[in-house]
Amino acid sequence: MVTRRDFLKTMTMASAGLAMGSGELLNAQNIASKRGKNGKVKIAYIGIGNRGEQIIGDFERTGMVEVVALCDVDMGAKHTQKVIGMYPKAKQFRDFRQMFDKAGNEFDAVAIAVPDHSHFPISMLALASGKHVYVEKPLARTFYEAELLMQAALKRPNQVTQVGNQGHSEANYFQFKAWLDAGIIKDVTAVSAHMNNVRRWHKWDTNIDRLPSGQQLPKDMDWNTWLGAVPYHEYNEKYHQGEWRCWYDFGMGALGDWGAHILDTCHEFLELGLPYEVTLTHQKGHNDYFFPYSSTILFRFPARKNMPQVDITWYDGLDNLPPIPAGYGVSGLDPNIPSTNQGDAPAAKLNPGKIIYTKDLIFKGGSHGSTLSIIPEEKAKEMAGKLPEVPKSPSNHFENFLLACLGVEKTRSPFEINGVLSQVFSLGVMAQRLNTQLFFDSRTKQITNNEFANSMLAGLPPRKGWDEFYKL
Repeated sequence: MVTRRDFLKTMTMASAGLAMGSGELLNAQNIASKRGKNGKVKIAYIGIGNRGEQIIGDFERTGMVEVVALCDVDMGAKHTQKVIGMYPKAKQFRDFRQMFDKAGNEFDAVAIAVPDHSHFPISMLALASGKHVYVEKPLARTFYEAELLMQAALKRPNQVTQVGNQGHSEANYFQFKAWLDAGIIKDVTAVSAHMNNVRRWHKWDTNIDRLPSGQQLPKDMDWNTWLGAVPYHEYNEKYHQGEWRCWYDFGMGALGDWGAHILDTCHEFLELGLPYEVTLTHQKGHNDYFFPYSSTILFRFPARKNMPQVDITWYDGLDNLPPIPAGYGVSGLDPNIPSTNQGDAPAAKLNPGKIIYTKDLIFKGGSHGSTLSIIPEEKAKEMAGKLPEVPKSPSNHFENFLLACLGVEKTRSPFEINGVLSQVFSLGVMAQRLNTQLFFDSRTKQITNNEFANSMLAGLPPRKGWDEFYKL
């Protein structure tokens, strides 16, 4: 059982570099790496429908994988049949724990595309089993889970990790770094990050006063494994097929969904770390169960090295647009944004992106791999001759992971980089959930003004049988 005392003890140990144990608690296999046919990476996929199907297609297009196993709690359902048909020789499982137990010596890497709440136990078991891990963002749902995963990855430097914010392998990543190194981006003081598209997953009554009633399970669905470590909920279709994203118990809302695609380069290259203040300044439709229809969250980061304090303000919701600076121009939409199983949303007044304010310049950017531009246009023309050449990406995000598994490259979004951003989002979600302001001490990793919120850093105790994943 994870308690607040356990969590704070772990944080103290982690700061001394002692948080991770021997790994024997999960009976780690630590198998030696074996490459597939023609030097391909032997891989197992966990979550093979919807977004899982998309990333499986991306991995397939690299020509660098040999698919050994498929795992999905809905194995055989309509949305998983396509991938099953693509790999008829791959072993099939509904429970990822059985997959590791029965076929763990046959693959070297896993790709995980499951609901946010299940990222942690699957990734933890994969690391303890000696596997390379690719997992969709956000890395984890709670602050504590992200901390444990970062520590687990750091303990195993020969195992490759990659989080699925694909923009880290596209033009925005390389442009931001090149412009920062050349002094084009400097003295950043504020960022407005915005996701104002139609909410893709629900239009429910925000006066909700209880969780949805139980319904008949879909045929052959393994609901117990789907729930993972989360306290028991009766099955309801409002939790399934992408609907899970809006529930505090299962997802990270618009912030966790889009934040990693919008704020990733700002966070990494400006070395923002963890905020000292997180304040919910606006909300519409606040309730105890799912995310509000719109919200504004202020994240305040301290001065670092020679860089000034930065305020990041997050805006989500159709009616909650950020202030738009003069000369902003047209809001572009990144063509690399993957579609969803809920269908394509109509065009928004302002497509997902960011506005970066410095002491001298203003930059406009989108999400994923979208590049930055200087606004207004007159200033962009004035700066055109001063802009450095931006290097091309040597590999896309999936190739980068596989090449790293083969020892050729290093991943651009490993757990130790993305995990801190995941923790930033978890603090934002706590501010949304409690409808409040939080003060955070990044040295002790504690919330200092709200004892109840501080206990939430560890999340609720895991269900019986799932606590083993928290004991590393």
